[in-house]
Amino acid sequence: MRFSAPPARRRAGTPIQVAILTLLAGMHAAHAQQTGAPAAKADPNAIPEVVVTGTKVATSLQKTPVAITALNAAALDDAHVQTIQDVVALVPSFQATGQGDHGVITMTMRGIGNDSAKTEYADPEVAIFVDGVYAPRPEGATALLFDLEAIEVMRGPQGTLWGRNSTVGAVNMQTVKPVLGQTTASLQGGMGDYARFGVRAAMNIPTGDSSALRIALVHEQHDGYVKYQTFNAPSLDAQKAAYLASGGTAASFQPINPNQFVTNGPRYNAQDQSGVRLSWLYQPNPGLKWNISYERFQDRGTPSMNLMQTPRAGQDAWSALIDTAPALHRDVNAIRSRVDYALSPDVALAYVAGISRFSGSSTYDQDGGREAPTSFSSGATFQANNTVYSHYASQSHELNLNSVGQREIDWQLGLYYAAEKNDIRFDIPIMNGTQQGSVAWQGSFIQPKETVDSRAVFGQATWNLSRDSHLTGGLRYTSDKRTNEGGNGYTWNYDSKVPQVPLSASIDPTKPGQGYNPGKPSNDGRYSGSKMTGLLRFSQDLDRNNMIYASVSTGFKAGGLQDGGRTYGAETLTNYEIGSKSTLLGGALRINTALYSENFKDFQFSAPVTNPDGSHSFVTSNVDGAKVHGVEAEIAAKLSAEDKLQLALSYTHSRLGALIAGSNDYALPFCPALNINCVDVTGHTMPHAPTFSAQILYQHTFRLGDGSSLTPRISTHYETKSELSVFNLGPNDQQAAYTRTDIGLRYQGAKQFWIDAYVRNVGDGRVKTSAMNGSNVWVAQYLPPRTIGINAGIDF
Repeated sequence: MRFSAPPARRRAGTPIQVAILTLLAGMHAAHAQQTGAPAAKADPNAIPEVVVTGTKVATSLQKTPVAITALNAAALDDAHVQTIQDVVALVPSFQATGQGDHGVITMTMRGIGNDSAKTEYADPEVAIFVDGVYAPRPEGATALLFDLEAIEVMRGPQGTLWGRNSTVGAVNMQTVKPVLGQTTASLQGGMGDYARFGVRAAMNIPTGDSSALRIALVHEQHDGYVKYQTFNAPSLDAQKAAYLASGGTAASFQPINPNQFVTNGPRYNAQDQSGVRLSWLYQPNPGLKWNISYERFQDRGTPSMNLMQTPRAGQDAWSALIDTAPALHRDVNAIRSRVDYALSPDVALAYVAGISRFSGSSTYDQDGGREAPTSFSSGATFQANNTVYSHYASQSHELNLNSVGQREIDWQLGLYYAAEKNDIRFDIPIMNGTQQGSVAWQGSFIQPKETVDSRAVFGQATWNLSRDSHLTGGLRYTSDKRTNEGGNGYTWNYDSKVPQVPLSASIDPTKPGQGYNPGKPSNDGRYSGSKMTGLLRFSQDLDRNNMIYASVSTGFKAGGLQDGGRTYGAETLTNYEIGSKSTLLGGALRINTALYSENFKDFQFSAPVTNPDGSHSFVTSNVDGAKVHGVEAEIAAKLSAEDKLQLALSYTHSRLGALIAGSNDYALPFCPALNINCVDVTGHTMPHAPTFSAQILYQHTFRLGDGSSLTPRISTHYETKSELSVFNLGPNDQQAAYTRTDIGLRYQGAKQFWIDAYVRNVGDGRVKTSAMNGSNVWVAQYLPPRTIGINAGIDF
């Protein structure tokens, strides 16, 4: 194939494009000079080879033409990774946002994401898989990340092979599997500030010549970071004056009950999580292998609180005036299974299946004490967001047939089926002043049955044009159906005959006489849609240590249903990407880069809004979308046998398309044309997409005389300012540029005993992950404050 030079009149590329192309050209020239030279002997201190499964088959990371970050168990331990929010700092173009009222974390990759994916209505754009099984409600292993062999983060649409909701990327977590014929065990425990206590253990036990069992367990807990403020009530005279000024009468006045404010007990932002996993391997012969696991996870911690960005005078930044005690109760049971069978030396069959059951409830102080009441019914708003119950049941099945070994055409074929059944009751009581006050608004969203049915067929093939040139194409056809049955929103009807008390689980708003009316229309509805997505990629091995690739891929997230049974359509993403992977200096240096451009269409923008008739609803609309482009680089270097350096860099430029957006979470101007509060955000920067970010990790190992070692390490993350919503409302709606540093010191004994001390967030910086000002007071969610701790363990 011949490539001609561009005409002289053609415009030059962007500075980023020029830089990347110059880099690739320079690398190519350097490799060309080495042609014909004898291969250098591999450095015994080279970075170990990393094997990934991003293409659904095991391949070397450096030979896989996909932007993948692979974190093995050692890397996860070094970074003290426990949650997805700990992972994001290690991966280019990856962000995670805490959502307090639902106790979940939503993810953004390459500037694309959806903060509303915490709800039962919205799905994420970044899909999570555990051992290849899709996790529609990521909990359990994703909450504690325990006994993991590796985490693979794949950037760019992964829908062809990975399927549902991998619009902009996918995260695959690989748990540690049982091993035949080995009896091994590990035990570790840890302590730290905020009364942190943790224990982890695992054991591998042979159960015969062809089977083995692995048992893993974990428990992590710490006290909440958020202290309780004491309410200093105004004098009775001042309370009376404020109440009368608000329209009350002297006859109906009552003093504020100070017992309604929480002063002790569990605090917000506390952890109390436990998990156990039983894994079994059955392998009667080399051609048949069955891995199956059962996992149980429970969470008895507390949600994360929205804190005032400008603390009340005299109060600690990590404190709040609380009138709703925190509670979080979540249980997850999951079974995951994978059967691998060699049909012949050339063809392999895999069947991957999973079943998951989730149940949960929570209470949350949505007002967060942003305003102090001046009387029992004025000066502030009491609002709680309470999940009375929430249940999710899901199952998935995938049948995969693929060729074995490299041939002229390598291929994969697959069938996929997934189903969900969900129900939820979510209450929002809002009272004037305090819980004693009059009703401002309150309602209950009750969805007794929501179902999802997704089916897909897919195929991908790689034509090996030569030993060094490879052309890959893939297609996936997906059909989705959703139903809502019997669901409705029940809103307070201001009946003077019904006592005005905050809505609680003891009140059934569906029954007449309770003071609530159902919405019209109901949420009953059906959605169906289908989509074809695909991949086209060319890769070229420049030599055995360097390759480049170029690809175009598409992804989509299915449409669905919303309040009133209304439907919304699918959103789509087209990603254009060129990348390179290089192994230099005899394997001591690896440089992987990716340059991408994304066209995001029909963005599913979701927000709670107040309708012209005063009713509240959660609305999802398909809007124009966004344009995003950027560059990523990952560098790993072994500077010497004892020195390790890792660097992750990303540049992101994102711009929203046409969108007029409204949300009750923000104080916005009134738009007469739409009869709601809204802002034209066309051209705004996408949230959670800093222009530049960098993560650097360095560690040096001191070898001690008795075979033991001492390894200090430092990890620093820097990023420029980022917007926290599509509204781009200024500094309060931004996270300013920041640097966050972690340090650690690990002692490794000669007999598999180790001690690891750490300090996270050394500078005790306040890093916002989300913000809002629905009551004209800016609040935010934050990453944890500085924490100090020590872990110790032994391997048997």
